[in-house]
Amino acid sequence: MYSDTEEEEITTCHSERSEESRVSSGSGCFVALSMTKRMKIMKLDIILSGVGGQGILSIAAIIGEAALEEGLHIKQAEVHGMSQRGGDVQSNLRISSTEIYSDLIAKGTADAIISLEPMEALRYLPYLSQQGWVVANSAPYVNIGNYPELDTVHAELKSLPNVILLDVDALAKEGGVGRSTNMVLLGAASVILGIDYDKLEDAIARVFARKGEAIVDMNKKALSIGREAGEEQLKK
Repeated sequence: MYSDTEEEEITTCHSERSEESRVSSGSGCFVALSMTKRMKIMKLDIILSGVGGQGILSIAAIIGEAALEEGLHIKQAEVHGMSQRGGDVQSNLRISSTEIYSDLIAKGTADAIISLEPMEALRYLPYLSQQGWVVANSAPYVNIGNYPELDTVHAELKSLPNVILLDVDALAKEGGVGRSTNMVLLGAASVILGIDYDKLEDAIARVFARKGEAIVDMNKKALSIGREAGEEQLKK
């Protein structure tokens, strides 16, 4: 998400995998004098939530990789809650074109909540800014005896001004990528994050490279399924 404020002219570009800058006059870099472009300030504060075993940390890793490839600064807070399967998981991910001094997101300032579990999305609404987005899975992970009525949870989420609510479990199964529901959700979120889609695909290739080409392709397909579904929701 970019602000209307512009930074001073920049005469450097970032290397592929580092935050260290190098001077360049090559294509794709910000260069001096008449060729100089102005970069708008980018700030993206994301709360990721769900339960253990759903793949929240993989979403964080891929967004972070893509942000670094774009030459942005990132900070990620420690995961809160029980990371083992079935326990609640929450993480703060902060991305900016300028230096970040804290890894925590204050209440009322998050640009997005990305949640693989609908009730967990509601839990962190106090952190969402007035213009912020919620991108959430509508399928519940019922791990407590007093889980609220699902219709009530859905109604509260749908009442928000900026929300994408999808059954990513069903979308993943229908698309033959049932083990990649987290990437379906990331694909849906990609329509509002402002991070280049190709960079997300590149990040998937790096993060899952050690698992083989088939796994990389499966997760890219899941990302595409989610992207299409997210775009369709925005049209409504």
